Amino acid sequence: MRTTKRLTLAAPPPDPFGEHRVPALCERRQLLGGRFDFETDSLRLLRIVRQAYAGLPAHRLARRTPHLRLRLVLIPGGRARAGGGEPPPVRPLAAGGLLCGAVGGATFAALNPQQGTGLLGVSHHLLRSAYHVRYELLEFAVYVLAARVQGLVPLHAACVGRGGRGILLVGASGAGKSTLVLHCLLNGLDLLAEDSVLVRPQGLLATGVANFLHLRPDSLRFLSAAQRSTLVKKSAVIRRRSGVRKLEIDLRRPPYRLAAAPLRICAVVFLSATKTGGRARLAPVPAARALRRLTATQRYAANQPGWETFARQLPTLPAYELRRGAHPRDAVDVLRTVLARLPP
Repeated sequence: MRTTKRLTLAAPPPDPFGEHRVPALCERRQLLGGRFDFETDSLRLLRIVRQAYAGLPAHRLARRTPHLRLRLVLIPGGRARAGGGEPPPVRPLAAGGLLCGAVGGATFAALNPQQGTGLLGVSHHLLRSAYHVRYELLEFAVYVLAARVQGLVPLHAACVGRGGRGILLVGASGAGKSTLVLHCLLNGLDLLAEDSVLVRPQGLLATGVANFLHLRPDSLRFLSAAQRSTLVKKSAVIRRRSGVRKLEIDLRRPPYRLAAAPLRICAVVFLSATKTGGRARLAPVPAARALRRLTATQRYAANQPGWETFARQLPTLPAYELRRGAHPRDAVDVLRTVLARLPP
C-alpha cells in the first residue's frame, strides 16, 4: 500500500508562500512618479490593470524614480453573493508598519511602503465586480504606495492646468467639480486628475491618474444632443456604494487633453455649490482662511508627514472661491483668467 507523506510545519514545502516563484505575467507602468510592476498569473486581473492605467502619460517627479511592485493573486472559490449584489466595503487595517485593506474574507490588499511592495488577493467570484476591484482595491493600493514611498501629500481634489502650471480644485460633493472638469477638457485645458491629487511638499509639484471621469447622466444637460449621445454610447455605467449610478467616461482618447507631465500647483480654487444666477463669480480667499479650509476638507492628508511642509507653502499661492454661473463654460473662462495671471 502506497502512503503519501503529509507536509507539516516541521517539514514545509520549499516555497510555501510562493515568494520565489516568478509570475507568468508582468505589466510595467510609470504612474504617479513611480515605476510600477504589476505581477500576476491571471490574464483577467491583468486586464483590469490595463483598463485602469493603459494610455496614461508617464509622470516623473524626481530624477531617481522609485521602483514599486504589486502582485495580484486570483484566489479560487469563495461564495457568491446572495442576489448578486455589490461586494462588502473595503476595511482598512494596520499593524507593524503593514497597511491592509480587506474585502470580505478572501479578498485583501497588503502593502509594505518601506519596501515599496504590495500584495492584492482577489477572490474569483469578485471578478464579476471588476469595477470595484479596480476602483477600490487596485487604485487604493497604487495611490497609497506612490504617496508613502515618495512622501507625497494625498489630496481629495481635482487639478487642471496648462503650460506646466496647475490649479487645485477643491469642493465638497455637489459643488460641480466633475462637471467643471469635463468642460475644462472640452475647452482645451489639461487634466492632471479628477478626484485624487498627489503633491510633493517641496515645490508643490503634483501628479495624478486621469483615466476616468464619473458623472451623473443629468450633468450632461449642458452639452449638445450630439455630444450627449456620443458620451453615453462610449461610456460604461457604474454604481457607487451609495446606489447612485454614474457614467464612467474614459478620458484616454481625443478630444481630451491629459497633462503630459506633472503640474506645479500655482493656485487653489474652492468650488462653491452656491449659484450666482448669472456668470461665474470669483472671490479672493485670504491665505489664513484658505489654509483652514483646506485642512478641514483634507483630514487624511493633514495627518501625513509632509503636510506641515505643504502647509507652509500654501500661503504663497493665490486662493479663490468660485461660485457657479448659469453654464460651466463660464467657470472655465474664469479658470483661464486665473492661469493667465499666474507668473510663468
